Amino acid sequence: MTIHFGATLPQIKRTWAETRATALELEALGFDSVWVNDHLYGIPGPQLPIFEAWTTLSAVGAITARVQLGTLVSPVGFRNPALLAKIAATLDNITGGRVIVGLGSGWFEMEFSGYGFDFPPLRERLQQLDEAATVMKQLWTEPQPSFAGKHFHTSSVFCEPKPVQQPHPPILIGGGGEQVLLRLAARHADIWNNLAVNQEQLAHKVAVLRRHCAAIGRDPASIQVSQQTMVIIGKDGAEAQARIEKARAVYGGHLGAGIAGTPQDCIDKIRAYVDAGCTMFIIEFFGRDTREPARLFAETVIPALRS
Repeated sequence: MTIHFGATLPQIKRTWAETRATALELEALGFDSVWVNDHLYGIPGPQLPIFEAWTTLSAVGAITARVQLGTLVSPVGFRNPALLAKIAATLDNITGGRVIVGLGSGWFEMEFSGYGFDFPPLRERLQQLDEAATVMKQLWTEPQPSFAGKHFHTSSVFCEPKPVQQPHPPILIGGGGEQVLLRLAARHADIWNNLAVNQEQLAHKVAVLRRHCAAIGRDPASIQVSQQTMVIIGKDGAEAQARIEKARAVYGGHLGAGIAGTPQDCIDKIRAYVDAGCTMFIIEFFGRDTREPARLFAETVIPALRS
């Protein structure tokens, strides 16, 4: 079993120089993928500066050679899915087949309304997600498809060149809704990403996903399980505790589950998630310059879990 380690790039209140340097460092350290969030407003404050996701990902793709490139995740209400399929296919060609397309329903209503996008009720946004995944797979795999849905449509559309990855770039679907979202993941996803807020419920969510797979006759092993997580790491107990306390101060005491502690603590916690069915981790390292904790993690944790 090979465990995939990805890491997020600095994107909010950061310069392109910081984003660029981190991407190059993560690739050199041996991480498998780099990720950007797809928001138009900064989180948690809409006034915070933030780089647009697919523009940033394209720039990162041009300066890297090996790491996969993903969005965590792109709300389907931001872009016509046929256009997004074209964008992803283009970037997949430019990067030699390194794109992972993360999709979701979106949740931050203020950025939708601010940019003039519709923000229908959740049920409709999930219907949009279902249709968008269908449209995108059609454009990537069929010569000239048409689609007539409630929310999206295409008419004898060409998407050339096709993506490098066959049959298409991996689709990651993120979210934890057990009745609908996980059913959509069972239908469409190559990767399902468990939100950080649901980290402690990973084993339960995996069981629900497997039930949805069984209902449609899909092998659950064909879906890779990913866990989004914050990592706070220190070289020893004292340093780790100091960083944990700093993180608590920054986040107002609400850290959630996360993975925190010494390298051995991180190894033990990751092994427990692997036992629950997870083989992919998308990490947000805590720190102003995330390269420093990423180095420690790459030097001490990754080798132990790949040996």
